[in-house]
Amino acid sequence: MDIEAKMLNSQGYEAVEIQRLNENKAVEQSDFVVQEYPIALVYNGISHAVMMATPADIDVFAKGFSLSEGILHSLKELYALDIQDTEFGIQVEMNISTRAFMALKQHRRMMVGRTGCGLCGIESLQQLHLNLPKITTVVSDVWLTQIPYAISQLNIRQKITQMTGGAHAAAWVEAGEIVALFEDVGRHNALDKLLGYMAQNHHDVRQGFVVMTSRASYELIRKCAQLNIGLLACISAPTSMAIEMAKRSGLQLASFCRGDGFVLYT
Repeated sequence: MDIEAKMLNSQGYEAVEIQRLNENKAVEQSDFVVQEYPIALVYNGISHAVMMATPADIDVFAKGFSLSEGILHSLKELYALDIQDTEFGIQVEMNISTRAFMALKQHRRMMVGRTGCGLCGIESLQQLHLNLPKITTVVSDVWLTQIPYAISQLNIRQKITQMTGGAHAAAWVEAGEIVALFEDVGRHNALDKLLGYMAQNHHDVRQGFVVMTSRASYELIRKCAQLNIGLLACISAPTSMAIEMAKRSGLQLASFCRGDGFVLYT
């Protein structure tokens, strides 16, 4: 199967032939690996970003990225979305409002988003701290008690990870139950897919919180703040910048969410 066909029919993973070695014995087997391909996001004919991502749920990924990066204020500014397979990767053509496009051109940057994206795409140190939204969602104390159960449900919902062991997951929790979950090779991509789905289906961010299988890094804080999400719970450690940004935005950050406990950093 060629690359274009793999992406067109993607479930997020694909089969590869491997040699499994144990005690100096080699066994030929098939295995599954998580897919990672370039996805170009194009707005009104201008390419803005090329993200390395898992080519599943591409439509909600593009919508979530557009919202969490502040390109769109709402999906009402997205007039059309078309996904095209090419020999080099996937191209998502989006037609957006004049307001959004003019703002995008003023802040336009060309970047390649890697799995650990770092500070790709910003032009100065000041940009890192500019326009960090203040969160107005009020976090219920009940949500904190729901974190352990929500985390315990992640594994059984992660189909790509069950097949490959190589994907991150982002899930939305309401009334203690996971109501939506998306996976990707990149943690920020998984979150964008979830955010795009929530916006598309008009989920009220005041009714729940996000749980993730990754560490808590600064870009996850910014994306949650952009959509006014009040609580982020991650299974691994936070970074110092994530804690600082969570404090500045008013986001409650829980990390090391494992078993019956977690650490609340903000």
